[in-house]
Amino acid sequence: MYVPPPHAVDHTQIRSMVEAIGAAELVTTAADGYPVATLLPILWRGDTVVAHMARANPHWRELSDDQPALLVVTGPQAYVSPSWYAAKAEHGRVVPTWNYTSAHLTGRLTVHDDPEWLLHAVTDLTDRHEGHRAQPWAVDDAPAAFVAGQLRGIVGISMRVERVEGKAKLSQNRSTADRADVVHGLRQEGVPGAAAVARAMDADAT
Repeated sequence: MYVPPPHAVDHTQIRSMVEAIGAAELVTTAADGYPVATLLPILWRGDTVVAHMARANPHWRELSDDQPALLVVTGPQAYVSPSWYAAKAEHGRVVPTWNYTSAHLTGRLTVHDDPEWLLHAVTDLTDRHEGHRAQPWAVDDAPAAFVAGQLRGIVGISMRVERVEGKAKLSQNRSTADRADVVHGLRQEGVPGAAAVARAMDADAT
C-alpha cells in the first residue's frame, strides 16, 4: 500500500477501522495465476483474522494452508470536487481527488472444516453484530439440527496476520480553509459515502 506520511494511521487506528467495518475482501492467487476475491465478514482478534465463506463458492478450493493472502478493508470514500476549494477562486490551480480510508492485512491462511471450529466462529461473528441490539439474536436461538445443516454449507478461513497497513486520505495536504470547504461540500452531496467521509475528516481534525 502506498502511504504518504500525512495519510499514515497507527496500528490502534487500523484495528478500530477494521472493527467498525467488520468485512474485508479476501484476495488470493488462483492456480492459473489470476487473482480471486471474495467479500467476507471478519473478526480480528490478536494476530488472527477469522472468517468463513459458502462451500458452494469455488474460491475456497483454491486455498491451501500457509498460502499468502491479502485482506482489503475498505472504509468511507467519496469524490472531492475542486470547485469546493477557496483556492479555486484565488488561482485556479486545483484538481479533483478521491478521499478514502483503507486497511490491508497480509498473512497466511488456514482452511477449517471442523464443525466445532465453525460453530465457534459463527457464534463470535454473530455476537459481534448482534450485541448492541435491544433483543440480540443468538445462534442457539435456532434449532440445533438447523444450525448443523447450515454449518455444512460453509468453510472456515483464518489468517495469521504478518503485516498491517492503513491509510486515511482525508485532504490532510490542504489548508484548514480548504478542508472546511471539502467537509461542507461533502455534506451537501446527499449520499452516504460522502457524509461518512465528512465525519472522518472532522474526527481527523480533532
